[in-house]
Amino acid sequence: MDIRLTVNGRPHTLDVDPRVSLLDLLRERLGLIGSKKGCDHGQCGACTVLVEGRRANSCLALAVAMDGRAVTTVEGLADGERLHPLQAAFIEHDAFQCGYCTPGQLCSAAGMLGEPGPSAVTENLLDDPELTPHEIRERMSGNLCRCGAYVNIVSAISEVAR
Repeated sequence: MDIRLTVNGRPHTLDVDPRVSLLDLLRERLGLIGSKKGCDHGQCGACTVLVEGRRANSCLALAVAMDGRAVTTVEGLADGERLHPLQAAFIEHDAFQCGYCTPGQLCSAAGMLGEPGPSAVTENLLDDPELTPHEIRERMSGNLCRCGAYVNIVSAISEVAR
């Protein structure tokens, strides 16, 4: 099937097998290897990208379902040589160890910062709560880090959220 999508601001027209995941398309066809294949079941978040600005597990999304959409990977977060504020904060706060989950953590955090409304830990469900460390931990719970860099990840996101 022919699909058109914009990845990191660049338009692409591709002939894809309808069974190909967005993750495999990004890595194997477009050479964007930042997004990682962790569990391949949507449970770890290593493959998280932004689709139209919203977080998505690219291992679960079919590439054909992205026809006409804009996708941002970790490679597209920076503005040229200038790092995205989250990327700079992750470096400053040492919010990574092995780095395998970092691209998914960054994309998830970037999407989370733009998501209004309560979460499962928000006391008043009518509020658009402040992104406290407690809120951030809840909202980032779909992104796992086997190295346990969570404290620094939350610290980095908190800095950018202020």
